[in-house]
Amino acid sequence: MGTDGSDTSSRQTQLIQWGGMIIATLVLISGVLLPTAPGLEPDMQLVLSIFVFTIVLWIAKPVPFTVSSILAMGLLFALGTTDSFDQAVSGFASELVFFLFLLILLGNTISKTGLDERAARRMLSTQSTPFQSIRSLSTNLFALSFFMPSAVARAVTFIPLVHRISDVYDLGRKSNFEKSSFFILGHVNPIASMALMTGGGMAIITSEIIRSSVRPITWVEWAIYMIPPVMLLYAFSAFSAARLYPVNNSKTISDSKATSDLSQSVTDNENESQPWTKDEQIVAWVMGGTVLAWVVGSFIGIPAIIPAIFAVVILSLPRIQVITAEDVQSMSWGILFVIGAMFSILEVMETTGTLDFIVQSATDLIPFGMMTLWQSVAVLFAIAIVMRSLFSTASAAITVVLPIVIEFGSVLGINQFYLSLSILTIIGSTTFLPFNTTSVLLSFDRGPLSIRDVFIFGCVTMIYAFVVVPLAWLFYWPFIDSVL
Repeated sequence: MGTDGSDTSSRQTQLIQWGGMIIATLVLISGVLLPTAPGLEPDMQLVLSIFVFTIVLWIAKPVPFTVSSILAMGLLFALGTTDSFDQAVSGFASELVFFLFLLILLGNTISKTGLDERAARRMLSTQSTPFQSIRSLSTNLFALSFFMPSAVARAVTFIPLVHRISDVYDLGRKSNFEKSSFFILGHVNPIASMALMTGGGMAIITSEIIRSSVRPITWVEWAIYMIPPVMLLYAFSAFSAARLYPVNNSKTISDSKATSDLSQSVTDNENESQPWTKDEQIVAWVMGGTVLAWVVGSFIGIPAIIPAIFAVVILSLPRIQVITAEDVQSMSWGILFVIGAMFSILEVMETTGTLDFIVQSATDLIPFGMMTLWQSVAVLFAIAIVMRSLFSTASAAITVVLPIVIEFGSVLGINQFYLSLSILTIIGSTTFLPFNTTSVLLSFDRGPLSIRDVFIFGCVTMIYAFVVVPLAWLFYWPFIDSVL
């Protein structure tokens, strides 16, 4: 039975891969050979066809991410949408690519030195259950978001920990526990970053656009306006992660037959203090200093990548060597190539006016003059969601979408400040494909999630955002305005 099931799964995977390859090829050929569509320039049609071609390859995965990403950038140059290959690979000049590279290296040191086991012992007891561990994971992630302003950094740190805890409960790599945990790491975790102005790129970008286009806003004001709605949205989403795939709430560690070192240490030494190794102490101090530098740097303007660079350098020094050449070689390079390729494509779409064409075409079709206020707001939310699905990060989506939506708010007489916070919440809660959010891409790559899982739970968090935003808009934000 097991072999038959494996063969069936393999055939389905191959069917999806070949189907994706055929569809992607047809899209590309159509974009190259068919006459230019009305309103489009030839370069726009070519870029759109390359964009869709690449997305289909990434979804179906007939070839590794690295190969399909290199192919996409090669097509940008070969089809003449860029003047040089340097321009076609310009996405790799993005800070995010290198920041992610550094964060993955730092995150791997947590597992390599055994700090994930130590953290797990603090999160678990002999009477812990998988459901309690899910709740502990979500609580710790939200608390950590106030000190580590990067959802990617938090995800990278906790991914090995989730695998270790799963081993403790003897649940396996594709259990409901792991699916729920990776939903929290990928989809729910970034929601916490919206609570503070310095919580992540999308919050920082939104605050700057609000300052320049709407009104001044301080760090404290942002926290007052956003922490309660974000907490509510985060709680709804985390609870659903454990309910969509039900997690056992009766099996304890003491019931497990697992033989991992972590299971043994939790069971036998629950109340004993284990001595820290030299490597554990070094990594703990370096990671603690890095987090502190991120917090302080968010106030005085130090880019988040600078502390990460110094942390990796320190951990690579000859007398330390926690990070080695082997660690770099064994990295998941596919994710980095996906991010770099997506940024390259988006940059070409911007320079050719393709993004402007998409936005203008969508807005020209909408009769705002015949709509009520809330109908107009709902349509703006829908536009934001559609545009969000085109971008690999929420920060990039907000950069393009928010100024346009604010302009609509001005023309239609909608509260631009409330609208800006709402768009941030909607975009930050919406992920339809793994490539839309870096933390989801990490969870998809390292966890048991499928494309279908990612899409379904992305819809769940989006629906919750549509519940929380009206509550904040109608009741909480007006109350804060009256108090302040």
